[in-house]
Amino acid sequence: MHHRDPDKVSGAWVFRGTRVPVSALFENLRDGATVDEFLEWFPGVARAQVDAVLEYELDRLAVPK
Repeated sequence: MHHRDPDKVSGAWVFRGTRVPVSALFENLRDGATVDEFLEWFPGVARAQVDAVLEYELDRLAVPK
């Protein structure tokens, strides 16, 4: 759902098939935007991609059991 290419967007993680950095999602959420607003502003990004990134980050932050 996301990848990094050193030759694109300075090697930042981007949503696959776009040049939209994953960090743009978190910056917009931090600034009070909703996921729906983000998807409206970045139509090349699919909801499934956003959901996958959020799940990935939640898993990384989860406390080991």
